[in-house]
Amino acid sequence: MDEKIEQKVRHLLKEVVDPNTGKDLVASKSVKKIEDVNDKLKILIDLDYPAKTQIPVVKNLVEAKLAENHIEADVEVRQNIIAHQVQRGVKVFDNVRNVIAVSSGKGGVGKSTVAANLALALQAEGAKVGLLDADIYGPSQPTMLGLKGGAVTKDGKTLEPLDGHGLQVASIGVLIDPDEPMIWRGPLAVSALQQLIKQTNWHDLDYLIVDMPPGTGDIQLSLSQEVPLTGAIVVTTPQDIALMDAKKGLVMFEKVNVPILGIIENMATHICSKCGHEEHIFGEGGAKKMAEQYGVKLLGEIPLDINIRLSMDKGEPIVEAAPDSKVAQVYKEIARKVGVLVSERNKDYSAKMPSIKVSND
Repeated sequence: MDEKIEQKVRHLLKEVVDPNTGKDLVASKSVKKIEDVNDKLKILIDLDYPAKTQIPVVKNLVEAKLAENHIEADVEVRQNIIAHQVQRGVKVFDNVRNVIAVSSGKGGVGKSTVAANLALALQAEGAKVGLLDADIYGPSQPTMLGLKGGAVTKDGKTLEPLDGHGLQVASIGVLIDPDEPMIWRGPLAVSALQQLIKQTNWHDLDYLIVDMPPGTGDIQLSLSQEVPLTGAIVVTTPQDIALMDAKKGLVMFEKVNVPILGIIENMATHICSKCGHEEHIFGEGGAKKMAEQYGVKLLGEIPLDINIRLSMDKGEPIVEAAPDSKVAQVYKEIARKVGVLVSERNKDYSAKMPSIKVSND
């Protein structure tokens, strides 16, 4: 291939900015190939975040830039999600590239609802996603995702994830009587969670979303230290009392060297089901101020909408039940931001490291 043509194309691609990352395609190392195949110019671009709806957008931007300069090419844009680094000394999961914790400093802020819809939003953008319900004292994901049946094992030792609208799901809620209270002391609860995490056969996941228990006690600390987390998301509501507890959760992750991907403000505004009027009934701007204080991203603000609650009660989260709704679009925008932020983390090369064998020969 003529080096001048390749250099020209590469120079032009420096002028094409990915609207999701804010970086040009060369700086983000998205351009994988520029080659001449049978006298036809071919360009391959990899996006390392969930990009089902964004692939045509980036492709059109590239083709338009080339057309402006009278260059014809076959442009292929694809999604290629890879593994990224976790806490030092923590063993990564087999078949899971990235693990994201969704946490809250206190209960009642809609953390589990956010976790389910975020997982479905990542899936809607083309990722292979699992959801681990680690809220051991109040496992709600089986109800929210409409899971049917109990635990399934093929070998009597490990569990197969259940299917919840295409998500691979594991929850303590399918192992116990739903009407039986979880009266477990901390060490027993931690042990049960460790078994659930390590003995579930996840199948080739881009992301595993972990619905953490609320608070910052023994269970949360153990999970943060022993689960290979790529990053964490903190969910809060706007009022001061929720923000106080959310800050504690954020600081906990910082202390155990888990990067904070950002903050999601749930119930940010109330939307009247009668007239559509939007009002900040719990306060305004709290999560934004918290994000600025700790130097992290505000990933998005989710309204208090009755349709969110109705859909969860039916076992069909709103991203699944009403994918074109305004709320579902908010979740999908958050999912893209999360995917981009994960992609900016250092890559994990542990799977590529050579193995060393010792022999007496």
